[in-house]
Amino acid sequence: MDIVVDTDVLIDFLRGREHARSFLTSMAEEGTLCCSAITVAELYAGMKHTEKPKTDELIDSLNILEVDKKIAQKAGGYKAGTKSHGLELADCIIAATAFCRKALLATGNTRHYPMDDIEKWPMSK
Repeated sequence: MDIVVDTDVLIDFLRGREHARSFLTSMAEEGTLCCSAITVAELYAGMKHTEKPKTDELIDSLNILEVDKKIAQKAGGYKAGTKSHGLELADCIIAATAFCRKALLATGNTRHYPMDDIEKWPMSK
């Protein structure tokens, strides 16, 4: 089973938070850890120069899922259908990636993902 890991989980892991390390370890036992190419962009956008080696190592350990036409269309549908929730397009793309890959979405921010057609695995803090 593919598990799409949300950006917040990876940020917490990179910051050395034990709950994120435990969460990623338990997920790795359940399936293949993946992330959206959008997550890669979000990580690099928020990283400090000194964090690059650790970030590179983490990204290299994951399967990176590209955004294709099908994912983009689904993400657009999520965004158009949920304007009242103020969802970020990046979150819609990550959710659409999980949907199109028939994958589980591992996140610490379930409120960012009100979609009821994807299965979510919430990270406890």
